[in-house]
Parts: sequence; C-alpha cells; structure tokens
Amino acid sequence: MLDQTMKQKIADGNGFIAALDQSGGSTPKALKGYGIEEGAWGSEEEMFGLIHAMRSRIISSPMFTGDKVLGAILFERTMDGTVDGKPTPQALIDKGVVPFIKIDKGLEDEANGVQLMKPNPDLDILLHRAKALGVFGTKERSVVNLANREGIAAVVKQQFETGQQVLAAGLMPIIEPEVNIKSPERAQADAILLDELVKALDALPDDQQVMLKLSLPVQAGLFDPLVDHPRVLRVVALSGGFARPEACVELAKNRGIIASFSRALLNDLRHQMSDDEFNAALGEAIDEIHGASVTKTAVAA
Repeated sequence: MLDQTMKQKIADGNGFIAALDQSGGSTPKALKGYGIEEGAWGSEEEMFGLIHAMRSRIISSPMFTGDKVLGAILFERTMDGTVDGKPTPQALIDKGVVPFIKIDKGLEDEANGVQLMKPNPDLDILLHRAKALGVFGTKERSVVNLANREGIAAVVKQQFETGQQVLAAGLMPIIEPEVNIKSPERAQADAILLDELVKALDALPDDQQVMLKLSLPVQAGLFDPLVDHPRVLRVVALSGGFARPEACVELAKNRGIIASFSRALLNDLRHQMSDDEFNAALGEAIDEIHGASVTKTAVAA
C-alpha cells in the first residue's frame, strides 16, 4: 500500500524532484564536477564514501527542504547509508522530502536504436528493503537513441513490466525512457515514444498509476496527453545534458511537467566551498529549478 500523504505531495505539490542517484559508472564524473579529482580515493569504498558525503551535505543543507523539493531519488548505497545519524530515507522524510530509489542495474548495448535495462534478478529483494526503510517509489532508466518504433516499443514494454513488479511491492514506479537529446532523430523519437506510452497507459487497470520521467521534448507541449492521463500520477523531466538555464527555459514551456534534475541541480556545488557558499549555490539552483517547475511560459501554438 502506498503512503497516501507522500502520494498527495507528489501529485499536487509545487516543487521538483532532486536526482541524487549517480551510480558506479557516473560517480567519478559527479565527484570531478564537485571538485574532487579521480586520484583522491584509493578504492571503490572510498569513492562511494566521498559521494555519500556530498549527498549528505546536500540533504543536510537548510536550503534542501520539502517546501521546494518534493522528492529525492537515491542510489541504493545512499539509501543504505545515514545522514546526521539517521537512515537516509528517514532524514529526507523528516525534512518533508519524499524518498525514491534508482533500481536499474545499467543499460544493455544498443539494439534497434535503444538501450534496454540489464536483467535485475534480485529486484524483489531490493524493493522489499526499500519499502521497509520508508521509500515511496523507484526510478528505472532506459535510453532511446533513434526513432525506431520496434526498439521504442520494447523499451516501453520492459519499463511497464518492471513497473508492475514495483507496484506489486507497494511502491510507485518512475518509468524513465530517456530520449537522447543529441539524437539526430529526436523529434520523431519523441512522437513515437508518446504513442507507445499512451498505449501502455491505456492498458493499465483503472486503479493503477505510474510516474514518468522524460527528456524535454523538441516540440513544447507534446507530452500534454501524458500530463493529463488518469493513469499518470506526475510527469517529471530530466535535464539530459542541458545546462541549468537552458533546461529551465525548456521545462517552463511544458505545462504540468516538473523537474527531476541531477547535473543541472549539482553543477555549481564544490567540495571546497564553505557551508555558507555551498548553501547559497544550492539555494540558487533550487530556486531556479523550482521556478521553472511551477511557473510556466505561454508557447505559441
């Protein structure tokens, strides 16, 4: 059973979802962006310790509250860690922030213009642990590189099958079929993805809802039918490589879609900053992303 207070906050809240879920492959890049060079750790454990310290600093910041940050997506190790002596999900809940967890194990090699999720045989164990820690939902990512209908249909099918597993565990799935913003066929891929998602949503039982995490579309407003779909709790957008100002401009053109940014949230934060500098930079990023999530720009038809 889903926590109804958290569900209400995600459905109706004015804010965005922070993505703090960089995993093994992307951790060195995230640390470098934070001002910690690759030679600063001697083992994988030390590397994960450094990234956890960064995430703890963000979550502990007085700027990071449920007033503007509705939820936060965690990496499994972050979920299992502590912030200020509390399990990380509880530390988020205490600040009014709804916890989610990234559950995919990375991407398969490209086939039919897409990258499916790798097999995840232990998913039920992870879902059970997450639920016990107070986590509300999950996030699972695949990638669409080309406008190949067969490939995109396979991505959506796999995503919704995983979503059913998540729902059965009493959690809310964020389905993330990311369209690569550097794709030469991006606009066509957006359109095919919309079509396949609507078909999959229409097939869900009346009493089920999912969330969607999507790349911002080439054509503003393209995903309005997903925002309005009764089987969708909320649509969130990834920054996908856009710098924060550009991502926020694009986001503001899309009604009903809120941010779930990672790089665009963390880009200006540095390990070397004093707490005052860190909090000021984080507060500025949160304000800008929150603004684009809740204040929308009229776009000519």
